[in-house]
Amino acid sequence: MIKAPPFQWSMLHPRFWLLWLGLALAYVLSWLPYRWLMALGRSLGRLMLKVLKSRRKVAARNLELCFPEKTAAERQQLLLENFEHSGCAAVETIIAWWWPDWRFKKLAHFQGYEHIQAELAKGKGVLLLASHMLHLEAAGRAFGLTHPSVGFYRPHNNPVMEYFMYRGRSRSNKYMIGKRDVKGLIQALNEGEVCFYLPDQDYGPNRAVFVPFFAVAQTASTTGTLLFANAANCSVVPIYTSALPDGGGYLVEALPALQNFPSGDDSADVRRVNQWVEQAVLKHPAQYMWLHRRFKTRPNPEDKGFY
Repeated sequence: MIKAPPFQWSMLHPRFWLLWLGLALAYVLSWLPYRWLMALGRSLGRLMLKVLKSRRKVAARNLELCFPEKTAAERQQLLLENFEHSGCAAVETIIAWWWPDWRFKKLAHFQGYEHIQAELAKGKGVLLLASHMLHLEAAGRAFGLTHPSVGFYRPHNNPVMEYFMYRGRSRSNKYMIGKRDVKGLIQALNEGEVCFYLPDQDYGPNRAVFVPFFAVAQTASTTGTLLFANAANCSVVPIYTSALPDGGGYLVEALPALQNFPSGDDSADVRRVNQWVEQAVLKHPAQYMWLHRRFKTRPNPEDKGFY
């Protein structure tokens, strides 16, 4: 567990002034109506598509690798929508971190909570599998309004951003655990907490197996899910999250806990996790974080890189 970082006078150093100005502007913007904010986010996303050329190439390449059956025009349309959601993600972070509960509750929707309650009733913690959907900050806040949970995250190197990020992500939730604190997450699960864990990015070759993900036959996929499921008294519960159309807010759908998991076959178990991620993505492919270099780690060092 990482304690909420305290305010320090050193955060007012001139090198942070521009960041403070941006955060102040973001806070003022957060009080605009939700539909205005989403329109602003989509416009920001279209600007990002033009300006962030390297990220655009990464996202386009990921879509090409994962959806070879789609036409170039279909992938281009998906890329545009993805960047619009990326712009909305910046605005959704503002909403998730600063909106009071009475305002955010109007956007929060939850289905399948009984699956989580059933596992907690057995005296177990819940390892909650979430995928890197672009609206994740808002989905985490929506989840916390039903059941305050524990987050597993990478602390920010900038002390001002860490100060606000920790408090923003803990709003309506309990506390955060740094990504290197494996024992801390196991302890939280053993204490019956519901803990967010995201297994769907490329974390390098350590503690990973190469199994299919969409059309890429050998994708570096973390075995971290198996580590926690084996070491802690917990059940593994996948969730789907969605940004609803027409300003409808955010939906969290909890699924039944995975049975016979882990099975003892690491490759089969990680493939099972990847299949769940694929299902989550296919529900709303434009809402997934395609900007991440998901396939940067190859099975052999001499293999040609995808990017």
